[in-house]
Amino acid sequence: MKHLLLIVFVAFNVGYAQSSDTTNLTDAAGLKQGWWVIYAKDKKPMPANYTADNKYEEGKYKDSKKTGVWYTYFPNGKVKSEITFTNGSAKGYAKVYYEDGKVQEEGNWENGRWTGSYKMYHPNGKLFYEFNYNTSGKREGTQTYYYDNGQVMMKGDMKNGKESGTWKGYYENGEPKDVKVFNDGVIDKTKSETYASKENIVETPDPPVKNAPKQQQIDPNTVKKNEAEQKKNPFMGDGCAKLYNMNKQIEADGCFKKYKLIDGKDYIYSKDGILIQIAVYKNGVYQGDAPIEEEGKK
Repeated sequence: MKHLLLIVFVAFNVGYAQSSDTTNLTDAAGLKQGWWVIYAKDKKPMPANYTADNKYEEGKYKDSKKTGVWYTYFPNGKVKSEITFTNGSAKGYAKVYYEDGKVQEEGNWENGRWTGSYKMYHPNGKLFYEFNYNTSGKREGTQTYYYDNGQVMMKGDMKNGKESGTWKGYYENGEPKDVKVFNDGVIDKTKSETYASKENIVETPDPPVKNAPKQQQIDPNTVKKNEAEQKKNPFMGDGCAKLYNMNKQIEADGCFKKYKLIDGKDYIYSKDGILIQIAVYKNGVYQGDAPIEEEGKK
């Protein structure tokens, strides 16, 4: 019996050694193959708030191109995102988490944008957004917003990224709040109405997320829309727009008030111009990060 246990122990250790030796491999041509574990010290620049030996991401390579599901991690070791890759590009189902392990957002990610059904959650786990995107990454069809108590906040349709038809808003207690009628993204105030609540409701924003990045103040002298949009509808600091920096990289995409991003995504770059973070804001408050398309980091 002692000899049998010894054989089993040796076999286990040999198997473990073999599995350890089959990670982070390159073939004769120098191409990455199989399962790779990448630590914070391997990233250039090293991500903020990580130590050198923190595991940053792991997944499978085929001919130096990411394939299948890749996992990224918070400094505390919990999963930060699960992103599906095909032939080196993020393409497929993706899921992003809050640092406490709750799901933050999920949907299909392709060509640097969400497509199809998409969901984002409040920090308490309740559904926040329930959107639909077309293949161009623009919102299409029914769109629904929720309060963190589960009550519908607002609901309506969009066509090719613009509000369409009747949108209905609600207070947190479920009472009707307003009705807004849109035509190609433009509100028709003559057909829109706002209702007073029967209760004295005070709406409060979500609490800020830990380790929030410093929000960039948009500089009107260094950002602009693409040239065609700028000529047609110049950006004056208010409203919704996709803005670019002097290097023609996306600086921010969302809705602004006095050049400050209120709802949308803030794109953060290193000094070398490498995209290192996409911060998501709601009501001016940081909510977490969106996944970064891999070729956007090159």
